[in-house]
Amino acid sequence: MTVQITALKPGEYTPLPDAGLGALRTGKGNLPLESVEVDARITALTCGVEVTQGFGNPFDVPLEATYVFPLPDRAAVTAFRMEADGRVVEGVLKERGQARQDYDQAVSEGRRAAIAEEERPDVFTMRVGNILPGELVTVRLTLSQPLPYEDGAATFRFPLVVAPRYIPGTPLDDRSAGDGVVPDTDAVPDASRITPPVLLPGFPNPVRLSLTARVDPGGLDLREMRSSLHVVTQEEGVVRLQPGERLDRDFVLRLDFTASGSLTLVPDRETDGGDAADGDGTFTLTVLPPEPDGQAARRPRDVALLLDRSGSMTGWKMVAARRAAARIVDTLTSADRFAVLSFDSVVERPDRLDAGLVPATDRNRYRAVEHLARLEARGGTEILDPMEQALGLLDDSTRERVLVLVTDGQVGNEDQILERLGARLAAVRVHTVGIDRAVNAGFLGRLAGLGSGRCELVESEDRLDEAMEHIHRRIGSPLVTGLSLKPDGLDVLPGTVTHLGSLYSGVPLTVSGRFRGPARGSVTVHGLAADGQPWERRLEGTPAEGDAARAVWARAHLRRLEDRYATGEHGLEREIVETSLRHGVLCRFTAFVAVDTRVVAEGGPAHRVIQPVEMPSGWEMPSPITGSPMIAAAPVAFTSDAAPAIFSLSAHESGPVAAGGGVPGAPGAFPARASAPRGRLFAASPKMAPPAPPVPHSPDAVRPQLVEELARLRERESLPAPERRLYLADLGSRLAALAAYVGGGDNELAVLARELSACETPGADVDALWAHAIKLLVELTGGTAGPGEAPKPGRRPSFWKRS
Repeated sequence: MTVQITALKPGEYTPLPDAGLGALRTGKGNLPLESVEVDARITALTCGVEVTQGFGNPFDVPLEATYVFPLPDRAAVTAFRMEADGRVVEGVLKERGQARQDYDQAVSEGRRAAIAEEERPDVFTMRVGNILPGELVTVRLTLSQPLPYEDGAATFRFPLVVAPRYIPGTPLDDRSAGDGVVPDTDAVPDASRITPPVLLPGFPNPVRLSLTARVDPGGLDLREMRSSLHVVTQEEGVVRLQPGERLDRDFVLRLDFTASGSLTLVPDRETDGGDAADGDGTFTLTVLPPEPDGQAARRPRDVALLLDRSGSMTGWKMVAARRAAARIVDTLTSADRFAVLSFDSVVERPDRLDAGLVPATDRNRYRAVEHLARLEARGGTEILDPMEQALGLLDDSTRERVLVLVTDGQVGNEDQILERLGARLAAVRVHTVGIDRAVNAGFLGRLAGLGSGRCELVESEDRLDEAMEHIHRRIGSPLVTGLSLKPDGLDVLPGTVTHLGSLYSGVPLTVSGRFRGPARGSVTVHGLAADGQPWERRLEGTPAEGDAARAVWARAHLRRLEDRYATGEHGLEREIVETSLRHGVLCRFTAFVAVDTRVVAEGGPAHRVIQPVEMPSGWEMPSPITGSPMIAAAPVAFTSDAAPAIFSLSAHESGPVAAGGGVPGAPGAFPARASAPRGRLFAASPKMAPPAPPVPHSPDAVRPQLVEELARLRERESLPAPERRLYLADLGSRLAALAAYVGGGDNELAVLARELSACETPGADVDALWAHAIKLLVELTGGTAGPGEAPKPGRRPSFWKRS
């Protein structure tokens, strides 16, 4: 069977130019990281991945290279290997302190060594020591991960860049814990380990990226594959990235599968002695939700909606976040109560809606949406205070309590937030909407996990509608609650079953745990349906083989223990380490270390470099031309009183330095502002002047997107009227953003956007609006382009002209 691979949405990726102002250079040659290869093998709803990183030494002395990189937040890292000069050294998983000691000793003695450490669920650090001049050292990581499934599709998401994060708190006087560009603070004591330097625009492809996904449906019906990056199919079932892609956004592959309920029983693999590793095994249970009853009554809800408007949310992310928040408000009914809190360095609420939770009447919802429509990105991501305020509003509620957070999650004080709020989050339903092309998925997933909610990741505005439909379903009442398991003939080990949660429409529930004894038996899932009646589902066990099930369970179990540790249960450290070592899965308290026995350098490395990372696609860089400290551009995290800086790699042995503040007069430098509040990205306060109106852009800049919108519009002409009505409304919101981008609110494009946005009102003529939209888009693109065609030469767009 041949499955066509299509793009999720066109126009999502714009490569940076190969040269430009502020290009990064080093005095001794290229950067140490030469290549990243990702080889993923997807079988049904499980994926095994091998990540290979190649480090070269362009210097004339031995080198130690440090690379801060992301991995999927639910992935279990199970193996590590270093290869150099024809020698292969297998990594060993050890307690983190011991692993660091072994690495440091080996490097100081002149031996090659490598160490892999977890900083956050999706942020890792690789250090490779004593790379000889002209030598290539390769390190390989092996990991397993589950694929989330809902509404008929599984998602393989592989992150490729660690985005800059806002770091709150006061800098510490102690020696930094890492080599990053931001000092450690009292709120984020390891900030220097999660803030690598950022490449300035114009650096020509610094890293060769290769990504291959081999898809085996595993008995499921695979109908379609969709990818967020350009891909080519070399052969059936194999997806490859085109050459030249940069590590500046997550890779996302969506697989349209048919799911089915199942109970798989996987005994632990036998050791050399012939016995199972520990006499146990791992079960994985998949339960399909019942068909929803449209007549079922829904409990009234109290909903607290938090919208991140910080500096990192600039551009398309702010547009998408406003739309997401407004759509959530629109799902509420008069029986519900709600509150809207927008936050950066301060927390604001809509006018006349600042008295706690208010009824979701038409008037109150209109006021909330009006407030959301005026928000622009500014300030720092101070997320703790608004979350505490929102939980305070929900604490005394007797209704169904829901907290929705819309953000990119780019903060560094995740542990502080979880420690302060973990217990309270567990008492409400928490849904997170992560909007970014390199979102902090690990943190948002942990928040949603604590609140038994949903984490929806939106890598582009065009993906927002699909994501919001999922969130709307989640905000509604679950179909089955109070779930419990009753095994029959299967000896389930106490305390090993992962979180049960609830059953929602279109979202199968996956639960795993450990069992002892033979791999046979059944499990019955019990719960209460929405109408209060008992509900149950019985599944017979099917024996299976492999290591992925155990690794995925261990990672989920460790994550739960780590979250409990972050919320104050510090006595769990020993249990976390023992669990990690027993099951061979990396966690924050352990590390993989590989040490060669051969001495190759005297006295250790003479040069140390931390690998700069790409600025995430879609993030803007502060302009080096204007020199204004108030430019609303994508932030690089900082904590000092100086203005934000863009970081480059110094040719000096000291490693990274700031190109503003650290090196006076360097390109991209900003004047220092002693009055700027500590920890804030901008000097934002209620007394500051309102932001300047957006600068109009050339209409030519949006012409390619209009061509794509026209092509998509023609492709959907055969849709039923209700679906076309919804599509026109969403198209109107996208065109409104383009109209604002080119400037002016009364041009032809803006008028069309308003007309389409109103197409869901009663009496709107969908056929007439559809034809009008096609006609005007043809005129605005200067031709009569059909689907997939370039516009024919014609007049230049005139939509910037005032009507």
